[in-house]
Amino acid sequence: MGLNRVRLGDLIEPCYGGNEDGRYGVDAVYGISVDKEFIKTKADLNGVSLKSYITVEPKSFAFVMVTSRNGGKISVAFNHSDRTILVSSFNAVFRLSNRGRKELLEEFLFMYLNRSEFDRYARMNSWGSARERFYLSDMSDIIIDLPPIEVQRKYVAIYEAMLANQRAYERGLDDLKLSCDALLDRCKRNGTWEPVGKYLQEIDVRNSDGMCDVAYGINIMKEFMVSKASSDDILRYKLVAPGQLAYSAMQTGRDRCIRIALNDTGDTLAVSPAYSVLETKNGFDARLLMMWFSRSESDRYGWFLSDASIRANLDLDRFLEIELPVPKQTVQETLCDFYSSMRIRSQVNDRLKAQLKDICPILIRGSIEEASR
Repeated sequence: MGLNRVRLGDLIEPCYGGNEDGRYGVDAVYGISVDKEFIKTKADLNGVSLKSYITVEPKSFAFVMVTSRNGGKISVAFNHSDRTILVSSFNAVFRLSNRGRKELLEEFLFMYLNRSEFDRYARMNSWGSARERFYLSDMSDIIIDLPPIEVQRKYVAIYEAMLANQRAYERGLDDLKLSCDALLDRCKRNGTWEPVGKYLQEIDVRNSDGMCDVAYGINIMKEFMVSKASSDDILRYKLVAPGQLAYSAMQTGRDRCIRIALNDTGDTLAVSPAYSVLETKNGFDARLLMMWFSRSESDRYGWFLSDASIRANLDLDRFLEIELPVPKQTVQETLCDFYSSMRIRSQVNDRLKAQLKDICPILIRGSIEEASR
């Protein structure tokens, strides 16, 4: 069959503007994550004109040109939906040209871009000093060994079957979250409102004996993540035992997120001394607390309560004053079962997404090898 060695720029065309008439509003604005997905923007767009934003039509691509301080990855995404979205004009948008659609499948191109090999290529070919950039012209200069369209279609079918499985699983997870939110809303009407501080106590155990050699932080998803901060002084870090929670008072107002995480692993974790380590008391289940503070409603309230400092903190004393509805024991047990199910399903969904990314280089290599025979 043979490979066709082509320059990507000969198969794509840039997209500019498209929202000059203000047809699309704030609901259509998306950002681009390092996981190569479009995500709803968190920027405050109140009073911002969207006329300069670029439309990303179905079957089009967009990427963030700034690559520095991006975890060694390039944020690029493919609009596989049937609706047009908007991205900032600081991004680059492109689609296949008429010739490109005859020689290249959009899904195959996304598989090509969704590989760590491409991330390394983009970082190596970025330009600049403090803010390195990978321009659309650099994207266009990529040389691709392109299999025939029928070979591409075969390997895209494998990828899309796995993608459909992951999306179906994710929809089931969304339905479970919806059920949980409905039950929590019922608790707001029927539960007894109590301050969080009634059920939490602060614990301060340090890593003085070096039990942990890895430091953790808390992300906006309310999960522990390996910290990027220097851990030279990790012996001063606080320990979070299984079943305990860690709370960060910093930047709640800036991120509009209450950073709290439950250690539901079997390992003890080390977190910054600036964090508070909390343990439940009075028979309260930490999973119920996490259910309540995982809601966007709780995050908005935390943002409202944040102080006016440059860090917009929600200090621990003020956090402990927040009230939550405490339902009857039987409802508590149901909610905790919901939480455990969601955690398991969420972890499975994350693994499915990781498999999708891992399979991309295998499929690209397989298509090239088949076309070379």
